[in-house]
Amino acid sequence: MREQNRELTYYIGTSLDGYIAGPNDEVEPLMAFADVHEAIKEEWPETVPTHIRPALGIADAPNTHFDTLLMGRRTYDPGLAVGVTSPYAHLEQYVFTRSLDAGTDKDVNFVAGDPLELVRVLKAREGKGIWLCGGANLASALMSEIDQIIVKRYPVLFGGGIPMFAGAFAPAAFRLTGNRAFDSGAVIQTYRKA
Repeated sequence: MREQNRELTYYIGTSLDGYIAGPNDEVEPLMAFADVHEAIKEEWPETVPTHIRPALGIADAPNTHFDTLLMGRRTYDPGLAVGVTSPYAHLEQYVFTRSLDAGTDKDVNFVAGDPLELVRVLKAREGKGIWLCGGANLASALMSEIDQIIVKRYPVLFGGGIPMFAGAFAPAAFRLTGNRAFDSGAVIQTYRKA
């Protein structure tokens, strides 16, 4: 059996109190931190949507960490609502949904099946890392396969909304391996499965 070398990373932005969005999918309060956005452009350019990259001067930036993206339908919907059907065309994209299919966009893989099964298949392939970009239900379903969590924690309290994970109580230990603080008060923290 070949050793798995690809990892699943939950790379996500959250409020100070751990919400990835407000109760009505609000993310705008997390978007106001220019110093973090500059770091993202430099270190994780592949996590910037394809249609935004030219305006930021990173249209041709290489994929540094990830070549594959996983997201739930609710994470996919904001782009779809404005006509962006392939938000990360520079990555291999998988959207977990039971209501969309290849007719939506031929460059996106729409998956109705078991996310754990797919992740195990993807991990066995050659390539860069796999980015889990949301949402909370998908993250909970994949918790056992998450190797690393990178949290962009912004100094904003939401008080409620969509948490990082929306599953049942199931403690899993991770250890802090990186902590980068910004002048804005935001931090990027990296955790690896213990």
